[in-house]
Amino acid sequence: MKNLQITINYQLGCRIRYLRQQRGLTIEQLALEADVNRNYLNDLERGTRNPTVKILNRIAVALQIDLSYLFEGIQEL
Repeated sequence: MKNLQITINYQLGCRIRYLRQQRGLTIEQLALEADVNRNYLNDLERGTRNPTVKILNRIAVALQIDLSYLFEGIQEL
């Protein structure tokens, strides 16, 4: 189960990084827009954090996407 959570966190982090880069935002810019600590966001993008729905929602709002879009394509193994 722990490996599954690590895999999901990694996929979610990659998705956030991809969306951030597609919008031409730096980690600092997204962190500021989402009111999230820059180091926390960096850890999140690397898949080493287990974010709350509240944090994910703030990131989604900052990226101007629906929260559910963050999870599209994430696969359970």
